Amino acid sequence: MKQVSTLFLKVVVFLIAIPVLALCIFWVPGFVNYLPYPILIGVYATAIAYFFALYQTLKLLSHIDKNKAFSELSVKALKNIKYCAITISVIYSGIIPFLFPIAEADDAPGLAGIPMIIVFASIVIAVFAAVLQKLLEEAIDIKSDNDLTI
Repeated sequence: MKQVSTLFLKVVVFLIAIPVLALCIFWVPGFVNYLPYPILIGVYATAIAYFFALYQTLKLLSHIDKNKAFSELSVKALKNIKYCAITISVIYSGIIPFLFPIAEADDAPGLAGIPMIIVFASIVIAVFAAVLQKLLEEAIDIKSDNDLTI
């Protein structure tokens, strides 16, 4: 039963990767003449961090499949996911000032609000990963203490 649920989660990870990959290949290059290069570089840098976080998620799910959920490898995967989320929020925070001239010219004040949503969502993910990392570290400590007393 556990392998079925982790297989489902792995499929979901691939399904959420496909639209971002499609956007990076087909949609973003269409804006080369319209957007400043720092914005384009930032979008692709966040895509790299996003895919690395998804890779770490797949590693975490494979640790769960192998009954190694309570291991230092799982803690490391959660730590990497946290760092990726922080990286994404920092990059998008840096992109926001470059969007103000475009928003002024097009009279689109919501254009600067979209990266703010991404910043806050990635901060929530970073906090959630940090909480899970801390809980997992404490569970590993409790498990190793119990192993020592036996």
